[in-house]
Parts: sequence; structure tokens; C-alpha cells
Amino acid sequence: MRDNPVQEDVPKQKDVAVAASGGLPRLFVPESRLGFWFLGTHTWESRVIRVALDDLARLIPAGKRPVRPVVLDVGCGQGKSFKPLHEHFAPRRLLGIDFEQACLDKAVEQAARDGVAAEIQRGDVSALALEDASVDVVFCHQTFHHLTRQREALAEFRRVLVPGGLLLFAESTRAYIESWIIRLLFRHPMEVQRSADEYMAMVREAGFRFGPENVSCPYLWWSRSDLGAREFWGFGVPKQGEREETLVNLVATKS
Repeated sequence: MRDNPVQEDVPKQKDVAVAASGGLPRLFVPESRLGFWFLGTHTWESRVIRVALDDLARLIPAGKRPVRPVVLDVGCGQGKSFKPLHEHFAPRRLLGIDFEQACLDKAVEQAARDGVAAEIQRGDVSALALEDASVDVVFCHQTFHHLTRQREALAEFRRVLVPGGLLLFAESTRAYIESWIIRLLFRHPMEVQRSADEYMAMVREAGFRFGPENVSCPYLWWSRSDLGAREFWGFGVPKQGEREETLVNLVATKS
């Protein structure tokens, strides 16, 4: 780790944009206190990040798994993904970018505790301070539903990826974000939430390619509005195609 591991590359004006004051467009909606706490828990790492990363790993096209890659974690939050990413990819460089300084402070501490070398930067993921074709893997986990400039972010992911580079995209859909319990406990920009099909279409339109074999829509208990109560009481779970998906995981290749 460097002596000053957090670099700031965000114009001051964008700090104001977070609160949408003065008519400026907001970049994202800050998380609730409960949400901030939960994203720093072991449960978040073990039951959400690691489960998603295991699923994404199996979706990587055959023969396309990179060796010693440069991995970019966009919306890295409190750094709970650094160790799992290191275990999966053994990257020669691991970069983490987030906008919230409070998250980045936690991320620096987490990387030190885990003994993971991570280059942590404060920045806007829709305007990355990285060179073209400088990254092998972009890991975007549960970040997109916080962003208001989603198309710009996807364009940046494609720009910084090398030809044939991988986007690992794991996202909660509108059906989950708009559920009563999530609206009660967490904070999101509701006007930009999308269905699984809409997210997949957006990724394709941004210049990425993937097939059905690179997509998964897990229906995990925590992603349902009933928190798994229906299944717990023996009523069963709607089959794929008969339900509105709450999660979408996909691995896309820069075309």
C-alpha cells in the first residue's frame, strides 16, 4: 500500500451534484445509515459478494479467463470485494474506485486488514481517470442501481477495457429495488431502475457481447420482497420465465 492510498480526481462541482443542489444533476443517491452499515458487514461479503463472484466466474467464456489481469472494481464501496477478487484472479493490479469518501476510508482499512494491495481512488465511474485499454476486467457489483449516469458509465467501462476485456456485471433489478422493504430501509435513485432485460439490452447497446450461456438470474432469498418467507412456508418459488427477475449476473466481452 502507498503512504497516501486514496487519490482524488473529482472536480469540486461534482461534490455539490451529489445533493442535486443548484439545479446540478446528481451523480448518485447516498446510502442510508443502515445501508452503509450493512455494506461493511461480513454477511455482505460472504452471502452477497462471494456468491455473486462465484456465479460470475462460471459465466466467463471458455478460454477467456485472464491470467494476472488488471482488475478494476467500480463502486468498490468499503473494500469487501478486494480479497474475493484477489482470490479469484490473482491480479497484478487491483484498482478500486468509489465516489463516497466515507466508503474509501473504510476500503483502505479493509485492504490493510486483508493484506491486499489495492490502488484506491476517489472518482466518478462515469468519467474514469484511467487510460484507454488499460484494464482487463471491470467488476461492477451492485453499483449500477446507485448511478444516475448509467450509459456514460458503460461507455467508460468499454473505453478502459482492453480489446476482448471482460465486464463482470451483477445487479439488482427494478423489481427488487422498488420492493417495499428495500424502499423502507435503503436509498436509491428510483427513476433509473431497470428490469433484467433492460440492463442486458443496455450492456449490448454499449458495445459488449454475451450470449445466454454468459447470463444468470439467481432468485436468492434476500432478493425477494418476502425475504424468502414463501419458500420457507413451503409455497414454492415461481420458475424462471414465470417471475419478474430480481437479480441479473452477466459476463460481457468488449467487442
